[in-house]
Amino acid sequence: MSAPVIRGLRHLALRVMDVSRSRAFYENLFGMRVVWQPDPDHVYLSSGSDNLALHQIPAAELAEYAGPRGRFMDHFGFVVESPQAVDRMWEWIEQNSVRIVKHQKRHRDGAYSFYLADPDGNTIQILYEPTISALEFIRGEEHRAATSRQAPREGEAGTTASLGPDLQHRPANE
Repeated sequence: MSAPVIRGLRHLALRVMDVSRSRAFYENLFGMRVVWQPDPDHVYLSSGSDNLALHQIPAAELAEYAGPRGRFMDHFGFVVESPQAVDRMWEWIEQNSVRIVKHQKRHRDGAYSFYLADPDGNTIQILYEPTISALEFIRGEEHRAATSRQAPREGEAGTTASLGPDLQHRPANE
């Protein structure tokens, strides 16, 4: 029996101090859309090829998350199509007064990126990575139809939108 095919790391779950604030941040800054909000303390967003879960930290546990001792993740990233897209995102971030963690940097492997912080202090890398950025994600009609629906708003418990069939990828130059 062979191992199953892994289609990439496409899901991340974050515990957050304020679901509404974090939802607005990811919707407004990265254009993510709500695909499911089962209740006011949990929301699932997507850019089309991924899934970000935001889970409200219970009020009784908030103090445990104050400061760096409550953090174990180093960072996560959003891949963009070109170094110029990194620079455009940098300009947009500066115009919107988002906290910058590390300035633009060209890496030894040809990657180019910078880091910012979300409202809870999670570090996010905006990254051009030559191999991944060259991939073109293929989406079926079902996926386009599902993600073009009106996203459910906070408080619409149990609302869902299917992301459609598994996403496949191929090099953009094929």
